[in-house]
Amino acid sequence: MKINIYYGGRGIIDDPTLFVISQITTVLQELNVKVQQYNLYEQRNGITALPNTLKDADGIILASTVEWFGIGGYMMQFLDACWLYGDKDRIRQIYMAPVVMSTTHGEREGMMNLAAAWEMLGGLPCDGMCGYIADTTKLENSSEYTRIIDKKTENIYRTINQKMPVFPASNQAVITKVGVASSIDLTPQESEQLSEYASDDKYVRKQKEDLQELASIFRDKMGGEEAAGNSEEYVKKLLKSFTPVAGVAAKYKVSFSDNAKLKPVIIEVNGSKCDCRTGDEEGCNVSLSVDQHSFEDILGGRMTFQRGFMAGNIKLKGDFKLLRNMDQLFDLMAE
Repeated sequence: MKINIYYGGRGIIDDPTLFVISQITTVLQELNVKVQQYNLYEQRNGITALPNTLKDADGIILASTVEWFGIGGYMMQFLDACWLYGDKDRIRQIYMAPVVMSTTHGEREGMMNLAAAWEMLGGLPCDGMCGYIADTTKLENSSEYTRIIDKKTENIYRTINQKMPVFPASNQAVITKVGVASSIDLTPQESEQLSEYASDDKYVRKQKEDLQELASIFRDKMGGEEAAGNSEEYVKKLLKSFTPVAGVAAKYKVSFSDNAKLKPVIIEVNGSKCDCRTGDEEGCNVSLSVDQHSFEDILGGRMTFQRGFMAGNIKLKGDFKLLRNMDQLFDLMAE
């Protein structure tokens, strides 16, 4: 049997939670349980990848310290990552015991929050432990406190080892009906990078300025011919550069934000077939809004669809994964 411990505190010397999980580890190892501890403050740059470590665990312990309000940011980041990237089918088979020690107040609320979060993820909560510890030395030197930790750890082991059934929770019923996470088919690294860039106003502004400067240079060199483009020419360009991608079936609409007279371009892809036409149609999987010059930069191979979105030149409604597929479907860089 394997149990993972995820510690969400700051790792300071007098953190009572560190003593508690150390004692828990000792008891579990005496029961021949393989224990692996993950300190979230050490993994803070890779928390989004930690849900992968749940796959070989029979049970987990979520341990945190309430220092002023709530269970702390590292633990919330880990739970967010489990919600966005965790294997929900695997989580449904995993027992979780919350361990929350407080140096101020709110340890019971913290333990209840962890249990509620795990239930919303679909997992199986089991009895944990919580306590108010103002002085860690008293915890370490008290044989009574040690016996409490040992007894509760044995109960955690028994629950996980015997796979004891638990009552269904209303949290799971509610989340099934109204709280389904929208699926964005991104890796944790891509999502983190997208969030980082999209929230950096200076980066976005600099990218826009660079793209506008490049577009101006190319338009000057080509005598302004690009500005005279029309939807029919764009359709021909897209059809010429189409490259089939297996498994892709989608309908795109490209509207021009700075030219209301220019007809939208409809791109309908189904495996090896591609139909491009002009017009305004409903029922599209992805709707793009882009200025004419930026779209011409994409058609000219000077910018990709994804880079245009990251830079703020393209506004998207629909599935982001399908936008990424457009750079595969149309080999414009080779033109």
